[in-house]
Amino acid sequence: MEQEEFESLLQLFKVIGNESRLRIVGLLANQERSVGELATLLDLKEPTVSHHLALMKNLGLVTAEAVGNVRIHRLNAGFLEGMSKELFSKEKLADLADSVTGDARERKVLRSFLDGQRIKEIPAQYKKQLVILRWLVEKFEFSVRYSERELNEIIKQHHPDTAWLRRSMIDRKLMAREKGVYWRLPDDARSPAADQVRG
Repeated sequence: MEQEEFESLLQLFKVIGNESRLRIVGLLANQERSVGELATLLDLKEPTVSHHLALMKNLGLVTAEAVGNVRIHRLNAGFLEGMSKELFSKEKLADLADSVTGDARERKVLRSFLDGQRIKEIPAQYKKQLVILRWLVEKFEFSVRYSERELNEIIKQHHPDTAWLRRSMIDRKLMAREKGVYWRLPDDARSPAADQVRG
């Protein structure tokens, strides 16, 4: 699941994860209503209902239309249908679990092989090495060009084997090198397939 999709799903759950807003959704699913009608049915003050509706409108879940002096609110069924197709498929929801388990695996590797800011030892397994290398590359700024000496000085703060770590970050497309100058590559520069080659 892409980060943007994850954020959309999270925002939806935040908005409807409130009893009053969920009840508003139910009432608007039956028919369009004004703030006053909703306030009476929910036994809430109109400003409270307006606040809930504003959050739902920002998300796209509710639309409003002026009819005379009153604003009529209705549920945006198209929004829900779109969310259902894009984000609520079994495959998309399964991606959430992959993200959680992936993060848990990475945290476990970091706990095993790091001692504070020092790498205790370089893992033998390729996937674990990649976790350590991703952690290490975070120590470098995207916008900075490093000489080999500068790069080595930073690596040495975390592990003495500068040659292997420097070469491995380049091999894994975490950093690039040209004429003795090194720089950090953006995350999307690395092919996802490369992570699987020796997994």
